Amino acid sequence: MIQRVQTIFLFLIAVAMGVALSNPLWEKAGLKSPEMASLTALQYSQQENVSPQAGVPVQIASSTSVTSVWYLGLLMGLVALSSLYAIFQYRNRLTQSALCAVNALMLTAIMGIVLYRTLYFGKAYGNPADQGSFLLGFYAIIAALVCNALANRFIRRDEKLVRGSDRLR
Repeated sequence: MIQRVQTIFLFLIAVAMGVALSNPLWEKAGLKSPEMASLTALQYSQQENVSPQAGVPVQIASSTSVTSVWYLGLLMGLVALSSLYAIFQYRNRLTQSALCAVNALMLTAIMGIVLYRTLYFGKAYGNPADQGSFLLGFYAIIAALVCNALANRFIRRDEKLVRGSDRLR
C-alpha cells in the first residue's frame, strides 16, 4: 500500500534532493572582502582579486573561475528519481529495499564528492585554517541519508512481518 511509513521517507528523500539541487552546499570567504568560493550542485566557483592595473577600475579587477560539477547534480537527480520510483514498488518490498541500497551508495558518493571538493579544494583557497561553512543544500543531503536509512528500516520491518505471517498459515 502506498500509505505506509516508508513512503513518507522516500518522498522526503526526493524533496531533500530538490532542496540540495536548488540551494548552495558550501561557501568560504577569502582573506579580502570580494573574495568568495562556493559549491552548488552544478558548479564550484572561486572569485579572486587581481592586483589592479593602472587605469582599471576595482570592480573589473576580479577574476572568477568556475568548474562544472555536473556529475554531482546528476547523482542528486538519480537519487530523487530512484526514491520516487521506489514509492510505487510497494508490492515488491525486495525491489524497494534494493533501490534504497542503491540510494545509499549514491548518497555516500555525493557526500564523498562534496567533502572532497570542500575540504581539499576549499582548504587551498583563502585562509587555510578556515574550512568555510556548510549551507542548506549540504544539510539536505544529510537529511536524505537519514530518511533513506529509516525507509530501509521500515521496508525490512514490513518484509519481516509478511514472512512471519506466512509461517503462521
